[in-house]
Amino acid sequence: MRPFRLLVLLLVSAAALPAAAQAPRTVAGVCGRTNWVCVSECIDAECVDKCLREGCEDALKRLKSCTSKAACAPDDTVCAAKSCGLTCERSFEPAPKSPEKLAANPCEGDKAPKGTAVPKELVGTWVLSAASIPDVDQGKEERLDVQPRSDYARALQLTPDGCFVLRTKLDDATLGRGSTLDVRAWGRVEVKDKKHLALRTQDGQAVGPVCGKERVVPLARGRFKGGEFTYAIEEKDSLVLTVPGATRQTFQFEREKQEAPEPQPKP
Repeated sequence: MRPFRLLVLLLVSAAALPAAAQAPRTVAGVCGRTNWVCVSECIDAECVDKCLREGCEDALKRLKSCTSKAACAPDDTVCAAKSCGLTCERSFEPAPKSPEKLAANPCEGDKAPKGTAVPKELVGTWVLSAASIPDVDQGKEERLDVQPRSDYARALQLTPDGCFVLRTKLDDATLGRGSTLDVRAWGRVEVKDKKHLALRTQDGQAVGPVCGKERVVPLARGRFKGGEFTYAIEEKDSLVLTVPGATRQTFQFEREKQEAPEPQPKP
């Protein structure tokens, strides 16, 4: 077959494929929606690390090296954008042409996900305090308890109507100085009985300043997996979620404490 004719056949075949089959889900070598979808459902730091290794770890290393050499302050988005703007732009997928509107609180309003009624003891916001890492290599039951990394702050919000928001905050230690992202996944809660619940993710967003520009990255088209857990409340203010199966990976959350209002000055 002649080369020209073969080329025509290849082009025709490609045109007949669905758009998803023709193009990769993310740009190779940069951080984008695929990575944030993965991060949005993570609870432990090891999971987040794995999500970032999938295509964007090297890009983040180059960016952090650039902002470090420029001596940019962690919260100085102007310095990072000015000194490392091109490196930063090459590290992340371009923002969508039509930026998505920020969902300030996905569990409020008519479009809020609704699952089964959530027991009162589970309602509220829970902050991750510890996670376990299964000793898979050794095949033992013992697990190493580790404290959560400060640059991966995680919280789980549960509402009475069965809506949840799981959020992971990535700061400059992960994304390079001047960039932070609040990666959120939300959906419905299924409380099966007094010991079992499931989080069924439906949507999500990655929000925050990236390369000196405010971003709202939609995650609606992501392939969310959701998760099933056994749960237990300990001493009223501690929530323990355990993944069923061989690893029995465990996550411990503490109820978020409301800050006391500042005392009014005396007249």
